[in-house]
Amino acid sequence: MEAADAAVWQGAVLGGIVIWIVTASFLDVTLKLRSFLQPWVSHHVEIGTPIILQIQNYHFGSLDAFFSALSCVVSVPFYTGFLPLLFWSGHGKLARQMTLLMAFCDYFGNCIKDVVSAPRPPSPPVKRITATKDEEDNALEYGLPSSHTLNTVCLSGYLLHYVLNHTQLEGVYATHIGVSLVVLLVTLIGLGRVYLGMHSVIDIIAGLLFGLGILAFWLSVDDYIDNFVVSGQNVTSFWAGLSFLLLFAYPTPEIPTPSFEYHTAFNGVALGIVTGVQLTYHQFHTEFVPRLFTPDMKILVFAGRVLVGIPTILIVKFCSKALAKWTIPVVANTLGIPIKSSSYIPKLNPLVTGNKPKEGCFQRLLSSQDSFDVDTGIRFIQYTGLAWSVVDLVPTLFTYLSL
Repeated sequence: MEAADAAVWQGAVLGGIVIWIVTASFLDVTLKLRSFLQPWVSHHVEIGTPIILQIQNYHFGSLDAFFSALSCVVSVPFYTGFLPLLFWSGHGKLARQMTLLMAFCDYFGNCIKDVVSAPRPPSPPVKRITATKDEEDNALEYGLPSSHTLNTVCLSGYLLHYVLNHTQLEGVYATHIGVSLVVLLVTLIGLGRVYLGMHSVIDIIAGLLFGLGILAFWLSVDDYIDNFVVSGQNVTSFWAGLSFLLLFAYPTPEIPTPSFEYHTAFNGVALGIVTGVQLTYHQFHTEFVPRLFTPDMKILVFAGRVLVGIPTILIVKFCSKALAKWTIPVVANTLGIPIKSSSYIPKLNPLVTGNKPKEGCFQRLLSSQDSFDVDTGIRFIQYTGLAWSVVDLVPTLFTYLSL
């Protein structure tokens, strides 16, 4: 009976997403929302430019370095590197929730960015400070909402909630100190994004409001999601279907940006984590596993885990990418799906070869889509494999190595 009930609600969710994809495409929902929201947001970006210039009048090299470093600390690449360490430290539930929340924030925030397609502050006159390659890529995205602000609100807020409810830190003073630190961090992140010329004030406000809304929602469903991931029915098949449909449910931006690539990567990460945890929960991820800074796991053991784990997941990432680059074109050609590659496979890049993709049955059915970019599938499989190795392959190696 329980399995039947699970199949019903899972089918309803996936069916609902399919209906939304078809309906939104037929009614041009993205274009209609953009025509309504973009002028309003663009106007507020324009009138907010003098505020940015006033803040940038306090320009100092040390402030450039401070805000650039702070932006790196709360960026997607930082969390991508930090979350595996959280899993290997024994805090499995926190790591699962932070990973899935990050994927949710990334998808929601980037959807809003590409629906609205509102510009970042005009440069010049605003000076845009991009100290890293990651910041240069971020500058290619649209502005509203500020992803850094949204992610910081959600992840720091959830971390505070977890610490106050799952550790011995309790009482009014602990709560006040924790909330004060979160507020300070969010304030510095928002101020830093404006100082660096990456966002307007309206972007920061939108990131703050959306972040608070997502955090409130997640705190009401996190236990249900975690229980489903570790002990639910049809978890892997449902999540695979959900991940696949979310790729098609993503809105088309006015001009292509890296936002979809970021979502694809974290969508794959979420699937890999869910699949691996579902398979190995009772072996490696229960609440009774050794944790860092306890007698059960000393710092040298954790250091050994890091030295083994990081090279392993990088090797899996490389192998997953190579495998996907070989298999996806073969499968697509077999099914008659017209394909191209933006960067991963030069011989499938029309700009390089000058060849137009061959027309197949899928192209005739979907005349509005000239061809499908295999880079999306390659990136998705690459990060799925990487995330799976974090929670399945690497912990297995720890067992064999007595770590």
